[in-house]
Amino acid sequence: MKQTEYHNPVLLKETVDGLAIKSDGVYVDVTFGGGGHSKEILDRLGEGGRLYAFDQDQDALDNNIEDDRFVLINENFRFVKRFLRFQGIRKVDGILGDFGVSSHQFDVAERGFSTRFEADLDMRMNQNKELSAYNVVNEYDESDLRTVFLQYGELRNAPKLARTIVGARKENPIKTSVELKEVLKPFLPKHREHKILAQIYQAIRIEVNQEIEVLKEFLLQTTELLNSGGRISLISYHSLEDRLVKRFIRNGMFEGEPEKDLYGNVSVPFKKVGGLIIPTEDEIKENNRARSAKLRIAEKI
Repeated sequence: MKQTEYHNPVLLKETVDGLAIKSDGVYVDVTFGGGGHSKEILDRLGEGGRLYAFDQDQDALDNNIEDDRFVLINENFRFVKRFLRFQGIRKVDGILGDFGVSSHQFDVAERGFSTRFEADLDMRMNQNKELSAYNVVNEYDESDLRTVFLQYGELRNAPKLARTIVGARKENPIKTSVELKEVLKPFLPKHREHKILAQIYQAIRIEVNQEIEVLKEFLLQTTELLNSGGRISLISYHSLEDRLVKRFIRNGMFEGEPEKDLYGNVSVPFKKVGGLIIPTEDEIKENNRARSAKLRIAEKI
């Protein structure tokens, strides 16, 4: 399988540039996917360098790279510190993350990530996990569904969406994307159908894969893993992720503000490197899924 068929790496040069690769450094790509970013890192590493990559999706293992400097770990990156320790690694020089759903996951209809196809409600990034989109839609109570749509889809009509789903599933289980779309038809005006459906799918997908909890757990581990001067180079695709990354880089916390010392100084783990980076119009033309990407880079103090 060619890497470009699996997933076109977004902001490839900019993201890897952000790591300021040292030829003998140790690096981690926590979202391996098609291996595009990993290959670019390996191209810049010398013989003494090492790269460890993570991906929980079994399909990604088909893209494994034959290179003595490279190890691919089939695990969720929320466990990054634990599985690096299994490899004898306690400190690294850089961590790259390209969050969200890969092009491959969107394009394989039966995975259930895309609004374009009829498919069973699934959306599991790790297909060995029990919780799927079917469980969320058919088994969550109304208040939990409302919370999912409100928090993760930022949908103002979350109460109505939840109530409608709960009412419909009393008659028959909602098994496929087409059935879900039919149930929610009253809330999908033609001119905004795609946008609203995308928000609904995003909300369910984030819940299924615990994406916000995973991101928080991962970010907290970066401060322990990185050597002083080591870098994180992170791409987010929706505002919920980007806000977390931005706040964490700014003050090492997700809520509130860090405490000041007697002189009014705060102790934070990172310093920002450059400003927000977004794809060029040319890249978006070549790869439409890059359109919402936001890259943030920071250095461990």
